[in-house]
Amino acid sequence: MTRDAPFDPDRFELLTFDCYGTLVDWETGIIEAAAPVCTAHGRSPSAAAVLAAFADAEHVVQARRYRTYREVLALTFGRMGEALGFRPTDTDCDAFAASVGDWPAFPDTVEALHRLGARYKLGIVSNVDDDLFAKTRKRLDTDFDWVVTAQQVGSYKPATAHFEEMAMRSRIPRDRTLHVAQSLFHDIAPASSLGYATVHVNRPGLAGAGGATPPAEARPDAVTADMAGLARLLGVS
Repeated sequence: MTRDAPFDPDRFELLTFDCYGTLVDWETGIIEAAAPVCTAHGRSPSAAAVLAAFADAEHVVQARRYRTYREVLALTFGRMGEALGFRPTDTDCDAFAASVGDWPAFPDTVEALHRLGARYKLGIVSNVDDDLFAKTRKRLDTDFDWVVTAQQVGSYKPATAHFEEMAMRSRIPRDRTLHVAQSLFHDIAPASSLGYATVHVNRPGLAGAGGATPPAEARPDAVTADMAGLARLLGVS
């Protein structure tokens, strides 16, 4: 579905992607990393409760001041534990933070990226550390033209530094760039505010709309259920 005028795939030269939640199944990753710790502390929260606790905590930690994403995730897990009724140890929090590289790509991600990469330049704008994304990148099996991380810009989306850095590096105009993301809060809202066309990858989540991200008011140019749908939308399926 589209917002106003018909969606024109030929308009774009660069596709930028959020990574976690869009290309990588971070809901499964978060739940699988949290579950054994919860069990060890005598708790068995639902998947929805775990993801809600993550959504409530992560953006609060990120907004305080810049920290590495490992630190963000460790502090986030501490807050999650309190919300879920236990106090994680430092070891628990560090293990949760290190789990990012184990989070799986969605089944349709790699094939869709390969098809899209045959037609467009591809970029990543992600709230992550360089070393953590290096592990994820192996799972994505894709040669991205540019990668902008939170570590590189010293801030976290929904701040706009990722997008500004990508524009500076790529030298591709905003009207020739399409931003693709799952999170309305972290991505669609700030990218739209800067004048980028956006596609909301609204995957069915384990916790309903929003999943592991806070709610936000944002109006993307198009909505698709997955990366395969994005490929069809852009005529490369």
